[in-house]
Amino acid sequence: MPIKIANSLPARAVLESENIFVMTEYRALHQDIRPLRLAMLNLMPTKIVTETQILRCLSNTPLQIEVDLIQTSSYTSTHTPEDHLLTFYKTFDEIRGNKYDGFIITGAPVEKMAFEDVDYWAELCSIMDWTRTNVHSTLHICWGAQAALYHHYGIPKYLLPEKISGVFSHRVLKPRENLFRGFDDVFCAPHSRHTETRADDVRANPELTVLAESDEAGLYIAEARQGRQIFVMGHSEYDADTLKSEYFRDLGKGMDPHIPSHYFTDDDPMKPPVVSWRSHGQLLYTNWLNHYVYQTTPYDLTRM
Repeated sequence: MPIKIANSLPARAVLESENIFVMTEYRALHQDIRPLRLAMLNLMPTKIVTETQILRCLSNTPLQIEVDLIQTSSYTSTHTPEDHLLTFYKTFDEIRGNKYDGFIITGAPVEKMAFEDVDYWAELCSIMDWTRTNVHSTLHICWGAQAALYHHYGIPKYLLPEKISGVFSHRVLKPRENLFRGFDDVFCAPHSRHTETRADDVRANPELTVLAESDEAGLYIAEARQGRQIFVMGHSEYDADTLKSEYFRDLGKGMDPHIPSHYFTDDDPMKPPVVSWRSHGQLLYTNWLNHYVYQTTPYDLTRM
């Protein structure tokens, strides 16, 4: 899927070097099709890394996508250059009048805090409410998924005794669900979090369906409103070295992190990671775009 992005976005050079199809604005304007309109609310402090990872996963189907990058106005990231935010990011006030085929809400490193204590919680709640009427399908990732399940359905999160970090095996519970087209019955996905949303709490709500889970990592994917809302507890978009970087970052801070599970060769941090989730991650985003966005979204978004 060619992604229409600004020529100077840093992700463009990275993606093109990986032979991923990105499209210049000029070329996009001269194609006689309606591109899918997506927006991504990027809550991660390292926004350039996150936007590149997710854009990579959105890039492998034959449709054109336009992506708006969104940041909160009630909290400004200090880990991303200001000129990058000013050049490439919009605030919710700037896009609240728009309609989107798809919307992505990322994770955020605030999971140990109560939801209401997060600086931008009120703004995030407004955005999540807005997605119910202005977005055809919303994909929530990690803390973004926990936040949405709490806000929309009252599902709590729980602090874990120790951080879940690593690559874990998961079972597909609804194999006929379109989200799992091409999946094996068992697949791997990375997790990196200090809290959990419990599958039993999700199952207790008749509006929600658990789609995949792990014996070690717990709930992985749930959905509501026939796929209008997807909740993913892991990080299928992670690069090969993301968990490695997190592990050595925490070591450098004087912490005593556990070695990420099922990740390094022979569980040795001095050896390279084993990438076992890339095909699953690509399929997850491709299936979401095809079956939950493109196949069912109205051509005229004003009719949403």
